[in-house]
Amino acid sequence: MKRQYYDNIPSPCFVQEENKLINNLEILKYVRENAPVQILVALKGYAFWHSFPLIKKYLDGASASSLFEVKLINEEMGVKAHTYCPAYLKDDFEEIANLSKHLTFNSLSQWDLFKNTIKSSMSCGLRINPEYSEIDIPIYNPAINGSRLGMVKSNIPDKLPDGIEGLLFHVMCEQDSYVLERVLQKVKEKFHKQLMQVNWLNMGGGHWITDKNYDVNHLINLLNQFHQDYPHLQLIMEPGEAIGLGTGFLLATVQDIVENNGIKTAILDVSFSAHMPDTLEMPYKPIVRDANIDATNSPYKYRLGGISCLAGDYMSEYGFESPLQLGDQIIFEDMIHYTMVKTTLFNGVKHPYIGVINQSGDFELLRAIPYEYYKYRLS
Repeated sequence: MKRQYYDNIPSPCFVQEENKLINNLEILKYVRENAPVQILVALKGYAFWHSFPLIKKYLDGASASSLFEVKLINEEMGVKAHTYCPAYLKDDFEEIANLSKHLTFNSLSQWDLFKNTIKSSMSCGLRINPEYSEIDIPIYNPAINGSRLGMVKSNIPDKLPDGIEGLLFHVMCEQDSYVLERVLQKVKEKFHKQLMQVNWLNMGGGHWITDKNYDVNHLINLLNQFHQDYPHLQLIMEPGEAIGLGTGFLLATVQDIVENNGIKTAILDVSFSAHMPDTLEMPYKPIVRDANIDATNSPYKYRLGGISCLAGDYMSEYGFESPLQLGDQIIFEDMIHYTMVKTTLFNGVKHPYIGVINQSGDFELLRAIPYEYYKYRLS
């Protein structure tokens, strides 16, 4: 019996489930209504811009880290961006500034380079590094020793430069409010003098607010308590993953099944390297619908292989209750955040279609990526 979940969705395809997105937005709305915090969507993690008009009804805007993200926010959400870049490029800065509400600088040298071009309507800040993070994957940890991201206490003056109105830190990744509580304590210990001089504090992203195990009420209490300590501060959070968490999937199809030395591999029409890069970079093993991540006790075991020629473009064995067949659909769950924002056209492999299952339950195809996208990136 074939594994056939959808007969009206082309393969491969990223599919957002709009009702699940709304569920996440309702949780974030609840936080906003019960704590003194603005919540932004970070395009770094979630840039499914078809949903921006819906997100705009629930959140306070969006954050960007590049000119292209800034332009997308302005064009598709109709608001100015909260922007931070590790280094602003001279050729881009004027356009970024014109399209931004907040501008955060990574260093005093960057601030000195651009401060005389800042308009009075712009609110500017500095990124700080509390030198504390509980992220255990170095590539995702902005507080590792020698990090280029943000200013440590020894590099920031007690008296902030004129024109600096805010501070930003980002040292979390897929973490809960109890981690945030410990981070905020470090921020208070190291940057209390600076906090007393600014109008806003951006707590960055990495807040897994919409995860089923997240203690939302603890977050609300934490933010209210922090605001009592610093009542002059506008608090800001900019999650990306929390907006898209659990809101969609990547549909793939089995193209071939090969066996070597007793190991079976189902080759799919997607690539882990090109379409799900975090699975290899972090790494982690994605959930597959109706399959066991631990294949030990399953009657049928298959590696899932990508369509590129990269030798490592595969996932270790999954367990199935019945044998896979050519044409079977494989559903990778939770593939709307940190996927499309990181996909590539490596090896010229076909990029998945992009679609949405709307609130009525109907599938809408939003985009097919043509050959020209691949060709125009080369010369």
